[in-house]
Amino acid sequence: MRAAVVIFVFCVGILLALGMVMLYSSTMTQHGERQLLMQLVWCALGLVVCAIAARTDYRRLKPFWWVFLGLGVLMLAAVLVPHIGVVKGNARRWFGFHGLSFQPSEFGKVACLVWLAWYGERFQRQMASWYRGVLIPAAGIGLFVGLIFKEPDVGNALVLASVCAIVLLLAGMRLWYFLPPVLVGVVAVGWFISHNQMRLERIHSWLHVEETKQDKGLQAYQAMVALGSGGWTGRGLGDSREKLGYLPEHQTDFIFAIIGEELGLGVTLGVVVAFLAIMICGLIIAWNSADTFGFLLGSGITFLIGLQAVINIGVVTSALPNKGLPLPFISRGGSNLFILLACVGLVLSIARHAPAAELIEESDEAEDALSQERENPFRAPQALEPARGAAFQPVASGLWAPD
Repeated sequence: MRAAVVIFVFCVGILLALGMVMLYSSTMTQHGERQLLMQLVWCALGLVVCAIAARTDYRRLKPFWWVFLGLGVLMLAAVLVPHIGVVKGNARRWFGFHGLSFQPSEFGKVACLVWLAWYGERFQRQMASWYRGVLIPAAGIGLFVGLIFKEPDVGNALVLASVCAIVLLLAGMRLWYFLPPVLVGVVAVGWFISHNQMRLERIHSWLHVEETKQDKGLQAYQAMVALGSGGWTGRGLGDSREKLGYLPEHQTDFIFAIIGEELGLGVTLGVVVAFLAIMICGLIIAWNSADTFGFLLGSGITFLIGLQAVINIGVVTSALPNKGLPLPFISRGGSNLFILLACVGLVLSIARHAPAAELIEESDEAEDALSQERENPFRAPQALEPARGAAFQPVASGLWAPD
C-alpha cells in the first residue's frame, strides 16, 4: 500500500514537471512565458487543493453529495446560457472572467463520480435490481452526459459515460442489466455520427490519413510526422519543427507528438508507463479503501485519468479518431489540471484513511514507544496496546481467560 502511494505521487510529479517543460518548449515562439505562467498559477492552486484534500477525510464528502450533484448540474446548465458561457470554435464550454476561463465539464465529471460513489454505497444491497441499479443511476448520469453533450463536447461526454458505467459495474450492477443500455448507447452514438457531417469527416480522415492530410487529416498526419522524425532520442529539447505552425493544437491535444519529436521514443514510452503505473496504483489504493464509497470514488477517478490518457495517446498515434481531449497533467489547460490535482488529493486521502495505512501508522507508533522504553532504563515499563486489526485478542477473552 505504501509503495503504491509513493509510486502514484512520483508518477504524477514527473508528468507535471514534464508538462511544464514541454508547454514552454512548444509555445516558446508564441509568447510561451505567459502561457507557462498561467499554467504554473493553475498548478499552484491545484497543489494547494490537492494538499487540503489529502489531509481531509474523504468520507466527509458523503453528507454533501447533493451539493456536488446540484452544483455540477447548475454549472453545466449555466454555461449553455447566452452571455454566460463563452463560445470558442462553435462550442459553448467555458466561463470567462477577465481573460481567465474555466471549463465546468471538468468539475461536472468529478461531481457525478462523487454522487455515484455515494449512491453505490447507500444502495449497495439493491444495485442488482433494475430500478435501483439501472434506472435511477442512468437518469442521473444521463443528465450530466446530456448537458456536456449539448455544449457540444462529445469527447468528455463519452469519457464520463464510460467511467460511470465501470463504476456501476463495480458497485454491483448485474451484467445482464448492463448490456442493453450499452447497446442503446452505441446505437445512439452511431446514429449521431451518421447525421453529423463534421464527425463523419473526422472518421473518414482517420481511415484515410494520406488522402486527407491537407484538410481534416492534417493534425493526424503531422502528429505522425513529428513522432517519426523524433526517432529514439528526439531532435532535442526546443528543436521541434512541427510547433512552428505545421501541427495545430500542439500545446494542448497533440503535445504528446511534440514530446516524441523533441525527446524521442524513450520518453514517450516513459509517459505511457507512468500513466499505466498511476492506473495500477490508483486501483490498489481504491481496493484497500476503508469503505465502499472510497472504493468507488477512487476507482472512478483512476479510470477517469487513465481513459483520458488512453484516448489522447490513441488520437496522437492515429489509433483512434480525433476526440479533442487533453493529456492529463501535461497538456495546457488550467481547469483540467486544477480538477485533476484535486482528484489526486482525494485518492491520497483514500489511501491515508485505508485500514492498512492506519494499521501501519499505529504499528509504527507502537514500535517507537517500545524503542523509547528500551532506551530509558529508569522509566517504568508500560503495557503496549495492540494495533487495530491485529491478529490477537486481549488475554481476558475467550479460551485464554485466566483462571
